[in-house]
Amino acid sequence: MFNQDTITRFQSTETPFYYYNLDVLRQTLQACHDASSKYGFHVHYALKANFNPKVLEMVKSFGFGADCVSGGEVKAAMDFNFGHDKVVFAGVGKADKEINLALDNDIFCFNVESVQELEIINELAQAKSKIANVAIRINPNVDANTHAHITTGLDENKFGVNMWQLDDVVAALKACAHIKFTGIHFHIGSQITDMEVYKVLCGRINEIQDWFEQRGFPVTVLNAGGGLGVDYYNPDTNTITDFETYFKIFADNLNVKPGQEVHFELGRALVAQSASLISRVLYVKNGHKKNFLVLDAGMTELMRPMLYQAYHEIENLTRQGEVNDLKYDIVGPICESTDCFRKDVDFPTSLRGDLIAIRTAGAYGEVMASGYNLRDRVQSVYSV
Repeated sequence: MFNQDTITRFQSTETPFYYYNLDVLRQTLQACHDASSKYGFHVHYALKANFNPKVLEMVKSFGFGADCVSGGEVKAAMDFNFGHDKVVFAGVGKADKEINLALDNDIFCFNVESVQELEIINELAQAKSKIANVAIRINPNVDANTHAHITTGLDENKFGVNMWQLDDVVAALKACAHIKFTGIHFHIGSQITDMEVYKVLCGRINEIQDWFEQRGFPVTVLNAGGGLGVDYYNPDTNTITDFETYFKIFADNLNVKPGQEVHFELGRALVAQSASLISRVLYVKNGHKKNFLVLDAGMTELMRPMLYQAYHEIENLTRQGEVNDLKYDIVGPICESTDCFRKDVDFPTSLRGDLIAIRTAGAYGEVMASGYNLRDRVQSVYSV
């Protein structure tokens, strides 16, 4: 909910903009820290969810590491002093210059996604007379029960090494003198709300670590990835994800052996509820079949509804408390028919200039923004 003082502040601010509630961010990070530290788990923040400078500063202040999927994210993690020994580098297509950057910074671990990548990292490390720490990202063929476009753990996905390739991985590890095998890595998808899925994942992790150890490769790092979802439908009443249940599942079901570390890579669950996209109604187009609210924000500021058909709660801040008496398609100004946030939204009768809040935009909002149609990048505003 937005109080009247905040709405009054919005009225004098140029829209659209991302509004960050830093108290919500702090409370969420604290909840994750408390729940994970109870078991000695290591959490790496997935920078791809949001790399706003104030967000990164606060995440770092809680002692979390960084999960990176590009050289640019590795550089950001270094610039924000996450610590080289807390940086993991994942991604199915790491370029040579990105690998070299990570090697130069002596990062904690590469999450390796193919035999060929393993060989390339070995060659580049050899050229620098270095040893690269690697974890093998394995595709466990676990269905995350999420949207098809954000699942990553099935045989049909491009990510990770498939189970039938593990013998080739072991052969490559034996041949790569500049590689140090540290552990195994998994990431089965994003926006996962079915906690039972993680119990299945734990079973696969237990089986696969035994498989490696039977072949002479002791596992010191069990990296379960991330993907924990948030409640897009109830951002005010279910603001903070149930980290307690999430981490307890792994504590209860993972076979953690002496000397092993358990790592996680959480993004969305840490930052999604901390921001909203604030916009204004530019035009109201009422017709016989459809009513449209045309906003000054569009897919250039929040791509998720257009890319994944993702749901975001939308509120008319100017008319809080008024009766929802019309249905609107809430659309943006971009010259694309897909530039629609939601259809047939129950809303109060709305007018040009009304302030609109699109909630739960702290993950994959600002980071996916574009300059399509030569639109300006919009500002970020923070709670006081």
